Amino acid sequence: MPAKAATTSAAKQPRPLGHVTFVGVGPGDPSLLTLAGRDVLAGADAVVVEGPEHDAFLAYCKPGVEVIDGSGAEGSRALRVAARGRLVVKTAKSAANVVRLLTGDPFTFSSGAEEAAACRKAGIGFNVIPGVSEVSAVPTYAGIPLTMKNDREVTVVDLAEAKLDLSRLHTKQTLVLLNATDVLKDTVAALVDAGFDASTPVAATVGGTTTAQTSVVGTLETIVADLRAAKVTGEAVIVVGTVVEQREALSWFETKPLFGWRILVPRTKDQAGPLMDRLRRYGAMPEEVPTISVEPPRNPQQMDKAIRGLVEGRYEWVAFTSVNAVKAVREKFDEYGLDARAFSGLKIAAVGDKTAEAIGAWGIRPDLTPTGEQSAAGLVEDWPPFDEVLDPINRVFLPRADIATETLVAGLTDLGWEVDDVTAYRTVRAAPPPAPTREAIKSGKFDAVVFTSSSTVRNLVGIAGKPHASTVIAVIGPATLKTAEEHGLRVDAMADSPSAEELADALARFGANRRDTMVEAGEPVTRPSERRAGSRRKS
Repeated sequence: MPAKAATTSAAKQPRPLGHVTFVGVGPGDPSLLTLAGRDVLAGADAVVVEGPEHDAFLAYCKPGVEVIDGSGAEGSRALRVAARGRLVVKTAKSAANVVRLLTGDPFTFSSGAEEAAACRKAGIGFNVIPGVSEVSAVPTYAGIPLTMKNDREVTVVDLAEAKLDLSRLHTKQTLVLLNATDVLKDTVAALVDAGFDASTPVAATVGGTTTAQTSVVGTLETIVADLRAAKVTGEAVIVVGTVVEQREALSWFETKPLFGWRILVPRTKDQAGPLMDRLRRYGAMPEEVPTISVEPPRNPQQMDKAIRGLVEGRYEWVAFTSVNAVKAVREKFDEYGLDARAFSGLKIAAVGDKTAEAIGAWGIRPDLTPTGEQSAAGLVEDWPPFDEVLDPINRVFLPRADIATETLVAGLTDLGWEVDDVTAYRTVRAAPPPAPTREAIKSGKFDAVVFTSSSTVRNLVGIAGKPHASTVIAVIGPATLKTAEEHGLRVDAMADSPSAEELADALARFGANRRDTMVEAGEPVTRPSERRAGSRRKS
């Protein structure tokens, strides 16, 4: 066939249709996404989402993935489902691998089935990855089992846009009501008319599986008034039946030591992860506010000279006092085309476990970490004195921040070592947070603040003001404790060792003890931000 004819023939061939995977992401807690769902997202060319609540799952996607908002359809449920089905089909005709994210489970009280049928009608193949349904997940997070030894029957009723006959429901079964909030008064009345006892226990949970979860417990007779008194708004998952009585003994999520606490985490711009994750595990709602930006030194020549000296055998030791110092040296190594072999023959010291982990990522195990306090002082305590016979070189390379203390330099000098104290990076105060955040800090709307270093204390106070006296203060170690007290803050909790996880654990212990004290005193369990106006503790 001539080349021109072949080209024309190829151009006329239709583009192959894509493939759609419907993925249930659970009712709210991002960690409930299944491993299968995560793996499918990693290979997606396009993702159809339902709104901002799905943004967290986009982190599993490859760079450049096309994100399509499928939340814009209006009208009745039938019209919305049809519009979303057309959108999914249209996307699959232009992208090879499409992932459609649906809250909860795609085939359980969701539009997944109808959208999948639209794909089948258009000749587009699809897979379905089940998700955790709100029907089971929300009651579980509320501490309410749907079945017990003597409660074996469950009926789920979706009251959205449908007038259902409730008179045929069995009065001894457990009911799960969806989309019932707006019609709850009429629904309760219908259930009582159907033979349900007015004293039947009822639990309504809003924001289920998230740290904003709120549950209100009452009876068919009182639940409408109870919700109004609690000022709880939003769509709820409602459980009706004797299983609700188990909540007092089985509540595990809303009784976490920091549940619902709004916690401020002042951090450097490039730090995140372990502390935020640990706080969420304890039920908190952490909010990160940048207070420090890590920047290169103004004059890079000092670092350049030190790296050359390291390669040429100028040093006996390299002492790393922070993860940022490790990062700064590694960036210089990359700039010069060096790798871990440049440390051959050198001894490596790390100020603590986190710094040692950062060095370990290089494939290097530190020769020295403090056996006691993980700080510059602790490092000096374990540092061997210079020995003219055993040590061929008496020089130490110390890459550090521009505002670091002199403790390590003075201690090593006293031990006979000569220290090349090199500014590896600068810490610069970040811009002030938005006005609502500053106001929340000053007025006590944050339940706690966790400080990970002395500089975060100084910088937060500098850019946003001092936290309110009712706010719980937690610090990562003695040096940070001292700085906080110098700024007039009363410290309530301190980490046993200087790590993000230990800091979160220390705050959680404080929260648990505080909760236990309130329960023992017969007082309602409140958050620090819920203290009476004007109630301030002395610093």
